[in-house]
Amino acid sequence: MPSAETTQASVREPDPVRPTRDDEVAAAGSELIGGPIGRRALLGASWWTPVRVVALVAIGMFALGLVQKAPCYNGGWFFGASTQYTHACYSDIPHLYQGRGFADGLVPYFDKLPGDMEYLEYPVLTGVFMEVAAWLTPGSGTIQHQEQWYWFVNAGMLMVCAAIIVVCVSRTHARRPWDGLLVALAPAFALTATINWDLLAVALTAAAMLMWSRGRSLAFGVLLGLATAAKLYPVLLLGPVLLLCWRAGKWKPFGKALAGAVVAWAAVNVPVMYFAFDGWSKFYTFSKERGVDFGSFWLIIDQRFNYPFTTEDVNTFAMLLMLASAAGIAALALTAPRRPRFAQLAFLIVAAFILTNKVYSPQYVLWLVPLAVLARPKWRDFLIWQACEVAYFLGIWLYLAYTTSGDAHKGLPVGGYQLVIVVHLLGTLYLCAVVVRDILMPERDVVRLAGDDDPSGGVLDGAKDVFVLGRAARPPRRAEHFDGPQVQWGSRQSREGDGRSL
Repeated sequence: MPSAETTQASVREPDPVRPTRDDEVAAAGSELIGGPIGRRALLGASWWTPVRVVALVAIGMFALGLVQKAPCYNGGWFFGASTQYTHACYSDIPHLYQGRGFADGLVPYFDKLPGDMEYLEYPVLTGVFMEVAAWLTPGSGTIQHQEQWYWFVNAGMLMVCAAIIVVCVSRTHARRPWDGLLVALAPAFALTATINWDLLAVALTAAAMLMWSRGRSLAFGVLLGLATAAKLYPVLLLGPVLLLCWRAGKWKPFGKALAGAVVAWAAVNVPVMYFAFDGWSKFYTFSKERGVDFGSFWLIIDQRFNYPFTTEDVNTFAMLLMLASAAGIAALALTAPRRPRFAQLAFLIVAAFILTNKVYSPQYVLWLVPLAVLARPKWRDFLIWQACEVAYFLGIWLYLAYTTSGDAHKGLPVGGYQLVIVVHLLGTLYLCAVVVRDILMPERDVVRLAGDDDPSGGVLDGAKDVFVLGRAARPPRRAEHFDGPQVQWGSRQSREGDGRSL
């Protein structure tokens, strides 16, 4: 009869997946730092565990992003409109310190602002983040000095958010901690991190996905509700959860997630809604009334063809396109030969929102970076997409330089800017296409190729299918449509059988 030690060794989970062994681009890139990682590093023989390395790399890249903003910090934000564009170092943060009343001590949502804006046009939790940074900003010196401090304080708080994001991504796929390097080294992530306050919502969403991967449905819902109180897009993740729980018959976890999200969102919003409804609703009215803006295909249509679309028309068409995309994702989720991974559908639904929206600010790429890494942790595809996003990042600032430089016309003309919009759209569509291919051909999914089912799926990991449509339903199959053992390494069942928790 085998001993307990022998039994434990026989069910021991294998070593983490090594990108430098399984990914040709990662292997080639590793030669710059001494070659593929060795076995002792994988075994955690030193302090340099994968998660710690990834977190430190992320902080280093974030710091490089701050250095890239130095020309603006040293005067570009204050003494010349075009300088912040020609140096591609623009940020909303210092401009809104005075522009949204923080320099004057106005309370967001409660105090009216001078000018046309009337109230702060950000969701409540983001407004709280902005206000806390204002409290920490010294009120002495010139207004330019205060704005520099305000940006610097926000940058420090956003750096914490960036570290949380990479740690959560590294730990969501337990056997793939090194995938977090994709987030940490993403050039678009570093370049856009301090343009606005989006990293707060991204960090809460990444933490929510980590909780879902651990089977903690209520915690997932609470964090997702808080993320939605900071930015609207995280609520879209409830759609994939609904579809996958429907296919697997896991209604109780979905109910907990939904309840947690609603209660958490209400806890943040209802008090402000009750005492300052006009200020609270500004974000929603501003989003509705905002016309066609930078980065969207709607802008190309407006500039090239001069179609007389009203804002209401664009709102309607964008909503219809989004609903059609969501219906397509739902059909894909319920008819795929094997139940899609949660991260795959999460990426697709947020990407659909970005592609159909009437505006694409350059920092919106932050929404997709963690989801893209979890959905398709392949260096080649990720870097192709990142190259497209960096091209757009540079293009929008050069276009704004062109429009603000008067007769000098320094920068990118309208046709050039439209081209970089198309590059951004095609790059995002390319990544969507390879994710859809992985769903339809799960044998090409790099996560499942390594032996996992759905490491970000929590209660869905290794579960049976109870509701399937189309060809996948004839005959009824288990979620594991592959030739191999029914319980896979890294699945929730294998972890429970081993008596471990991650």
